[in-house]
Amino acid sequence: MGRLNPILVWSLCLSLCLFLCPTSAQLKTNFYANVCPNVENIVKNVVTQKFQQTFVTVPATIRLFFHDCFVQGCDASVIVASTGNNKAEKDHPDNLSLAGDGFDTVIKAKAAVDAVPQCKNKVSCADILALATRDVIVLSGGPSYAVELGRLDGLSSSSKNVDGNLPQPTFNLNQLNSMFASHGLSQADMVALSAAHTVGFSHCNKFSNRIYSFSPGTQWTPV
Repeated sequence: MGRLNPILVWSLCLSLCLFLCPTSAQLKTNFYANVCPNVENIVKNVVTQKFQQTFVTVPATIRLFFHDCFVQGCDASVIVASTGNNKAEKDHPDNLSLAGDGFDTVIKAKAAVDAVPQCKNKVSCADILALATRDVIVLSGGPSYAVELGRLDGLSSSSKNVDGNLPQPTFNLNQLNSMFASHGLSQADMVALSAAHTVGFSHCNKFSNRIYSFSPGTQWTPV
């Protein structure tokens, strides 16, 4: 793992900001000014402590945010646990590789926010995840940016909603462009978000078939 390239980080920030743009008039930078004015500092302190414990906090949080936003929007539904009657998003095969440090970051930040009497039960996990993503980008060498707040946490989370909504390692360029375009993202956004994996890791089963089925006669490399 290494630090993010500044140009890549800036592109990544622009891409993530598209997720953060208001979808209604309720989103604004000072959303919690009257109920929890110090929320950004509280979250930042927790994220910084987590980052100091392990750099995995960076890719884990970015990827968690990405997987959350691509399924039903940025509503933190990817964090919801399954029950006996419902298999949640986090237990879908495409989400099983999400690193625990991303979930842990949001859980600890939420606990720290709720520990402040004025803030208790006032700040959504969705907003905390959005803030934490910005904070890990800054901590890894990228620029800071304003995060508009006011997201509501998802009331439901189903593994079925993940089907067909996350890019697959088998997708060709047209399929990738189409999926990202459906979220208002360009090919440049897609490249920046995909390249965020350079600060994390990929599981072998996601690309091993390209290595072992590769023929020297093909016109492109396997990975």
